Amino acid sequence: MTNREDTQMLLQHTPPTPARVDAVLKAAEAAARAIPPAFPLDATVAANPFLGQTGEPFATACARLARVAGVRLTRPRADYAAEIVAGSVADEDLSAALEACEGLHPPIDLQTLKAACLGEGAAPAALPTVAELAARTGAVDWPTVIDRTVGLWAAGHFDRGQALWTPAPGRRAYDAWKAWATHDLTPEIAGLAGFCAHVADAPDTPERAILRAADGLGVTAAAAETAFHRLLMDFGGWAQHARWLLWRAELDGGTDGALTDLLAIRLLWEEALLAHAPQTQAGWAATVAAHEAPLTPTRDQMIDATLQDASERAHQRRLAAMLATAAATAAAAAPPRPALQAAFCIDVRSEIFRRALERQSPDVETVGFAGFFGLPVAHRDHGSDAAEAHLPALLRPTLASSSRAAPDAEQDARIAARAMRAWGRFRQAAVSSFAFVEAAGPLYGFKLVKDALGAKRQVEMGPPPRFETELDAGAKADAGAAVLKAMGLANAQAPLVLLIGHGAQVANNPHESAYHCGACGGYTGAVSARLLATLLNDPETRAGLAGRGVSLAPDAIFVGGLHDTTTDEVTLYVDDPAQGDAETLDAARVWLAAAGAETRAERAARLPNATPATVAARALDWAQVRPEWGLAGCAAFIAGPRAATAGADLAGRAFLHSYDWRRDEGGATLELILTAPVVVASWISLQYYGSAVAPEAFGGGDKLIHNVVGGIGVVEGNGGRLRAGLPTQALHDGERRTHEPLRLSVMIEAPQEAVTAVLERHPAVRALFDNGWMHLFALRDGRIAARYRPGLEWRDDVEVGLAA
Repeated sequence: MTNREDTQMLLQHTPPTPARVDAVLKAAEAAARAIPPAFPLDATVAANPFLGQTGEPFATACARLARVAGVRLTRPRADYAAEIVAGSVADEDLSAALEACEGLHPPIDLQTLKAACLGEGAAPAALPTVAELAARTGAVDWPTVIDRTVGLWAAGHFDRGQALWTPAPGRRAYDAWKAWATHDLTPEIAGLAGFCAHVADAPDTPERAILRAADGLGVTAAAAETAFHRLLMDFGGWAQHARWLLWRAELDGGTDGALTDLLAIRLLWEEALLAHAPQTQAGWAATVAAHEAPLTPTRDQMIDATLQDASERAHQRRLAAMLATAAATAAAAAPPRPALQAAFCIDVRSEIFRRALERQSPDVETVGFAGFFGLPVAHRDHGSDAAEAHLPALLRPTLASSSRAAPDAEQDARIAARAMRAWGRFRQAAVSSFAFVEAAGPLYGFKLVKDALGAKRQVEMGPPPRFETELDAGAKADAGAAVLKAMGLANAQAPLVLLIGHGAQVANNPHESAYHCGACGGYTGAVSARLLATLLNDPETRAGLAGRGVSLAPDAIFVGGLHDTTTDEVTLYVDDPAQGDAETLDAARVWLAAAGAETRAERAARLPNATPATVAARALDWAQVRPEWGLAGCAAFIAGPRAATAGADLAGRAFLHSYDWRRDEGGATLELILTAPVVVASWISLQYYGSAVAPEAFGGGDKLIHNVVGGIGVVEGNGGRLRAGLPTQALHDGERRTHEPLRLSVMIEAPQEAVTAVLERHPAVRALFDNGWMHLFALRDGRIAARYRPGLEWRDDVEVGLAA
């Protein structure tokens, strides 16, 4: 009997009942939602790799991802043991974590917990797929065959402009893959006879394919969700890219079926391999039974989660001590009107620069605010018709802007941009890349030498951005008043107020946009900063502010700027010659330059083989895999007056958002902070966490062997699974991990009842804290006053505020 006949016999079944159809398709939808999105390279922003699990407790997610990905969500126990021996994790931290732990039965005492660190516990192993079972019983590595063949097809199908040709353009993924797979002989050459015919005979829709496969494979309704999740995790970044396509479509009010298509494709492989290797049927039946079991954390997983919690409590204890010291030394009286106010993004890299800038003069004051500066714009850059969303990924743009030059200059810029894109595609194409090396090698060598020597590139100012959306005087005043209130600048402005976005200058780095501003959608903050400066300097805006509760100083001038986080140089954009007087601007530039030098000196101590004099040169080095550390080390989010943190050296590990609850009438700004910046910060924090503790599932792999695919992401080597998440070099200096994986500690100076009210209105935000994906504290006068507990409860005693 042929393999094809085996398959047909195996797949004969009675039509599924409506209840069965509904259960299986719901499980497929749940499995798809369990996959995190991965944003493409042109506008990479951090994505929470546990986005699909935030609705369940952290320990349950540990059990889930052990089952479907074979990963643990905590560090090796040896790490915790080292912290205990070093004294950085104290007995009080361990005891508090034990007190807070729910589900560890029977409970254990402190000494037993410490003893547990001497062993690693059971290593997690994902439940096997049919492909893995078949590989164990034969000579062919079927998971690798699937990775290679599907990866090759996906690279062409999902291409975003890198490829010169794509297969079956315009068709949905399932149909395009079927057209490809019926002609791809790779599986049959590997030994899977009849695979092309099997694909040709597959149902005409992915939903029917999923239903048929679920029946043929004996996947029960109880097993389906994690069984399907397991298969999607096998696709790595390809599944995450498809999840991003769904994310983007839903943001625009639509939908996308690519992730469902990928599940159907993977299930067709499982069907064929089960028929090809019938000896796997017993093992597969046992696997289905294991998928049916409830997701209950093991005792080892509960112990690991408790140790992780203790490590985080130790960090919170040290942070609380720093904040208490800062509060005790804060100036009792409000300072006189500063000569300069500088608003920076809340990004952790800004914390170092802000401290350095404030040290230059008592007349300098800094502010922290999300780097898109409250302007949800879609921007068309000079020489481009593409609309770039300069705002957090959670939001949709409601304003349009552009940077346009004179018509002739604009046309020249568009022609040059098209030529550069064509040249880039030529260099990257599989065949022409060799011709490029042969023809341009000697001449291009001069460029490589020049770049290696760190020839400085000038920051291009470009035409100033302007709003395309028509805003009347009232709309301008509404927008300006809202931003100034949210920034805490409604009633006090210096003569010069700098609005400083951030970006990063790097060379030869496919993840360049990941170093830019996450609040700006993976672009630099220059456009947002310049637009807001223009808006706040507009006479129509200023005329309407008083009627909206804003007292704007008549001599206050706003200037946009950009902080380059690899060089720590700040560029100011004086888009209007009337903006400020030259003497004030010159003084600001002197302070900024000095602050940059201090910041480079501090950062050099962390960067391998760096000195203060060489830090900036890393931005221009095409061979540099660590131009900067990005947001590595992020561990806290603090929203409150600057006085609460000004005296504390937070080592570039805290997101700092300026906030004064006494001026927040109705709590609108508090609600905005908790539902937008805090959530964005959690995505960043958990991306670093996931890439550090589970790099095989959520990390980007080794930069040294990366190849860009389709403008989407990278693969290691010459094909296979797309790698999403942070590269190894973003977390490790070559000898040790430089990012300490801690869940974010959110500290907000506001009345507890006000915070509780926001959480009651936003269940998805509340779930992040109730399920242990972040910690939440209330500050009072700069000191930790209470710890949030699941169920909208608070523990108020300052002395035990860091206890359970």
